[in-house]
Amino acid sequence: MPRALPSLEEILDAAHVVAIPTRTRFRGVTVREAVVFAAPQGATEFSPFPEYADEEAATWLRAAIEFGWGETPAPRRDRIAVNATVPAVDAARVPEILARFPGCDTVKVKVAERGQSLEDDLARVVAVRASLGPSGTLRIDANGGWSLDEARAALEALAPFDLDYVEQPCATIDELRALRETARGLGTRIAADESVRKASDPLAVARAGAADLLVVKAQPLGGVQRALDIVTEAALPVVVSSALDTSVGISMGLHLAAALPDRLLAGACGLGTVALLDGDVTADSLVPMDGEIVVRRPRLEPEFLDRYAARPERVAWWRERIERCSASIAT
Repeated sequence: MPRALPSLEEILDAAHVVAIPTRTRFRGVTVREAVVFAAPQGATEFSPFPEYADEEAATWLRAAIEFGWGETPAPRRDRIAVNATVPAVDAARVPEILARFPGCDTVKVKVAERGQSLEDDLARVVAVRASLGPSGTLRIDANGGWSLDEARAALEALAPFDLDYVEQPCATIDELRALRETARGLGTRIAADESVRKASDPLAVARAGAADLLVVKAQPLGGVQRALDIVTEAALPVVVSSALDTSVGISMGLHLAAALPDRLLAGACGLGTVALLDGDVTADSLVPMDGEIVVRRPRLEPEFLDRYAARPERVAWWRERIERCSASIAT
């Protein structure tokens, strides 16, 4: 956290609310709304999804304030390897999606999408493995969408494709712990995401022995320093990811990944998702080149802030949300 919180007036004066279309539907999202701030330490972002309650969203605002008005931990590296992310698209679209991630030899595939079947997931994974080749690293992310039985069946069906890990296959820690035995026998690791960032106790999944590694995001955990503290205490390998952020939010994630000790950084990070947006707030978009992104803070571009400005009623909605979350942080 910053040494002194900026006033609500300072925060609102620095705020720009944007609405950026996505190139394809991503977890039901076709327009990504976010607030970016022209803050003293550089641009920062507040972008909890609209359905999140104020209590949860306040943690995201805390992260935005830390990154824009506070201090950032010293980096240990100046570039971060990133994975490509394939949404739950038809298998025929896989080459088109992967073309947006030049040089990435690790791919994370979304599975367990509501309204789709295991056969849809299999077709998507087959297409990714074919494009990636046998030596590339392949991960899947179910966002807690499977029951324990469904997860076991899915991992057995997907085992021939040499999965690096399955991210949040089930919703609960007990299910993850039970599934871990099956996954270990198949040579696949269990990664926890929602069980960290949406939990009242983000360390519970590590203490329960329910995951082999953690997927962490800076905004939902309250900022770079708090995420570092959680990761250090959990003592598990980590992949840093994003929540379909603009380049500003991606920069926060890059600074988290850059500050991790070598022993805790578990390969390519999920920070290439600006490639899934059909626009950005900067002319210096943080997208992968040769499979990596240089750690930096992009500058806000006034032309793009105007182009992607949200409708007045959405601006009012976000500003009111900031006011409520700011009051929560201050108490």
